[in-house]
Amino acid sequence: MKSTQYLLAFLFAYTMGITCCSARAANDHPNIVLIISDDQAWNDYGFMGHEQIQTPHLDRLAKQSALFARGYVPTALCRPSLATLLTGHYASTHGITGNDPSPKYAERNSKLYKDQCATLISYIDRFKTVPKILGKAGYLSHQSGKLWEGSFQNAGFTHGMTRGFPEPGGRHGDDGLKIGREGIAPIKEFVDMATEQKKPFFLWYAPFLPHSPHNPPQRLFEKYNKGGTPASVARYYAMCEWFDETCGELLSVIDSKGIANDTLVIYVTDNGWIQNPNSRGYAPRSKQTPYEGGIRTPIMYRWPGKIKAGERKEVVSSLDIVPTILAAANTPIPADLPGLNILSQLESGQAIERERIFGESFAHDIADIQKPEKSLLFRWCIEGDWKLLLTYDGEVNRYKSTHPREEKRPQLFNLNEDPWESRNLAQEHPDVVKKLSTAISDWYPTNERKVLTTFE
Repeated sequence: MKSTQYLLAFLFAYTMGITCCSARAANDHPNIVLIISDDQAWNDYGFMGHEQIQTPHLDRLAKQSALFARGYVPTALCRPSLATLLTGHYASTHGITGNDPSPKYAERNSKLYKDQCATLISYIDRFKTVPKILGKAGYLSHQSGKLWEGSFQNAGFTHGMTRGFPEPGGRHGDDGLKIGREGIAPIKEFVDMATEQKKPFFLWYAPFLPHSPHNPPQRLFEKYNKGGTPASVARYYAMCEWFDETCGELLSVIDSKGIANDTLVIYVTDNGWIQNPNSRGYAPRSKQTPYEGGIRTPIMYRWPGKIKAGERKEVVSSLDIVPTILAAANTPIPADLPGLNILSQLESGQAIERERIFGESFAHDIADIQKPEKSLLFRWCIEGDWKLLLTYDGEVNRYKSTHPREEKRPQLFNLNEDPWESRNLAQEHPDVVKKLSTAISDWYPTNERKVLTTFE
C-alpha cells in the first residue's frame, strides 16, 4: 500500500514538474502576435466609442488587454512608422523618413531612383530588428501585409509573403498585401508548422486594411450605406469592420490551438486616417500630419495570466513596443532604444513613469536620403494634457495640400479640453511653450533646418 502511495506521489510530483517547466518555458518565450492596422482613426472602433462602426472582435480584445486609449506613433506615415516597429527607433535615427525618394530629384524608374530605393532599404541592415533578435532565441517568425524594406528575409523573418523591391510590385508589400483581403491561410499554415515543431513564434500581421482602395464586401457596404451616410464614408466604415473580422479570424487561430495563455498579442495602427466625406481621400489633419488624427492610436497588450487587463490612462508610444516584446521573450534589449520596456508595469498594473513623449513629421517624398532634416516638417511633444507642435521648413514635393503649414508659430493644445486641436493656446501659455520647446530641442537638436518661428 505504501509503495503504491509513494509511486502516486512520485508521479504527481513528476507531472507537476513537467507542467511547471512547460509553463515556465512558455512564459520565458511566449508567442508574439503584432497586429498593425493600416490607416485607421484612433476613435474608429466600438471600444473607443464610435457610434456606427462595429468592431466586436477588437472590442473583445480590448476587454482582455491593457488598453492605452492614448497611444501614439512618432510619425504619421506608414513606411517610417513600420520601420520604427521593426527597429524600435525614431525615423530620424533609422533614416527611413518618407515613403519614396523625391521624384523631383530622381525620376521614377530611373537608375538614380532605383539606387536610392536600394539605399533606403539597406538602412534596415544597420539595426537588430525584432525578428532577427527573436530568431537568435529560437523563434520562428512570419511576415504578412505591408513591408517596405525588401523581402521578408531582409528584415529578418524566417517565413513570409513579401518578395520585396526590386521584384515586381515590391514597393510596399507585393504578395503580402493579399493577407486579410484574401483570407489568412498562410498564417494558419505557419502557426500549424510552428506548433508542430514546438517553436515559439512571432507574427507580423500588417494587412492592407482598412487602407484604400476602400472596396469592402457588398454586405458590409450595404450595412453602412444608409441614414444619409456618404458612400465614401460608408465604404471606409465597412473596411474597418472587414479588418475587424480578419482580426477575429486570426485570434481564433490562436484560441483553437490552445495557446492563448502562451501568446502576447499587441495591437497598434501605423498612422491615423479621417475619411473625407466628399471624396475617397483623407481629410486634413489626419494621415501624414502630426495632429491627433495622424498620430494617435489605441495600443493594446494581451497576455492572459500575465498582463492585467483594463483601460490605462498613461500616454504611451509605439516606440515602447519593441523593448517590451524583447523583454517578454527574455532576449537582449539594445541599449540605445528610446522607448520604454513597460512589461513590469503591464504585469503589476502600476503606473508608467514618464514625463513626456516626442515625435516628428517628414515629407512623404525624401528630398535627400542622406540628410533627413531636409524633409523635416514638424517636431512635437506631449506632456500630460499639453501638446506642442513646432513647424519647420523642410521641402515638400507631392502632397503639398496635406502640409499647408499656414500657422508658422508654435501650436499648443490642451488635449483633455480640446482633443480635436481647434484652439491654439500658445500665446496664452508662453511658459508651457518655452518648457516644451526646450525639451524638444534637448531631445533632437538640429541647426540644419530653419525653424519658422522663435519661442520668445
